[in-house]
Amino acid sequence: MYVSRMNLLLAALLGAAVSVTPDPPLVLLWPDGAPGTVGAEDADRPSLSVYRAAPERATGAAVVVCPGGGYGGLAMDHEGRQVAAWLNGHGITAVVLKYRLGPRYHHPAPLQDAQRALRWVRANAGELGVRTDAVGIWGFSAGGHLAATAATKFDDGDANAADPLDRPSSRPDFAVLAYPVISFTEEFAHQGSRNNLLGNNPDRALLDGLSAERHVTPRTPPTFIFYTDEDPVRPENGVAFYLALRRAKVPAELHIYERGRHGLGLAQDDPVVSTWTERLRDWLALRGAVRPGS
Repeated sequence: MYVSRMNLLLAALLGAAVSVTPDPPLVLLWPDGAPGTVGAEDADRPSLSVYRAAPERATGAAVVVCPGGGYGGLAMDHEGRQVAAWLNGHGITAVVLKYRLGPRYHHPAPLQDAQRALRWVRANAGELGVRTDAVGIWGFSAGGHLAATAATKFDDGDANAADPLDRPSSRPDFAVLAYPVISFTEEFAHQGSRNNLLGNNPDRALLDGLSAERHVTPRTPPTFIFYTDEDPVRPENGVAFYLALRRAKVPAELHIYERGRHGLGLAQDDPVVSTWTERLRDWLALRGAVRPGS
């Protein structure tokens, strides 16, 4: 276990009165080495931090959280730990994913990590107190692209697989996309995320294959999408994905606030934009992931 930098800073500033909650121990997704690994450093070892909901509040739902960072870094605090605390407060077990990044790793490494994380939750559902049909995914920015890709590229698992973690489905039961990168083909594509994930000269077929708005089907899970109009990751990404969901008759909800910078996370310092999580709570209640009014 280790203590987050933010908690250490708070403890230093406020003294012994602050109760510091340690982060959970890391769970390696591939203890014997991830597929295509190029080394044995921390960057080569995708992992999970599992924040379990308190038993008296638990709803049986779990969410894999994918922090953003342009596929070149990970905002593990405000798009990871803080999100886990919010989910726990609503009775949901949070599983924060540390996935592999560019330029060291390109596609399909991050998607393999996200799919493995979803399978891991289902394989360990009994121990976690989680329902196998209530496993969602929540991504921010490039992590939103990863979540949208996981929501459109999944399989039902292999019941006969030698590895028990290959047996459950990798399909999320719902998806939450916060200011996500979606398209790599349209003029509003986010070039930095694209280059980190695919390199500087990807071919057209790869760009098409990883533009999530092109791969929505009726089996794509219900999706909640949030943006601000000022975001440089342009909300046209989310509009395109929402319209594709609508055409496929997949339940979806889209919220675009007028003002707000990129990378807001839960936007706790903004009295207007922070209300997006209230809309999300209500939507999750529709999915049965939180209790109404909680």
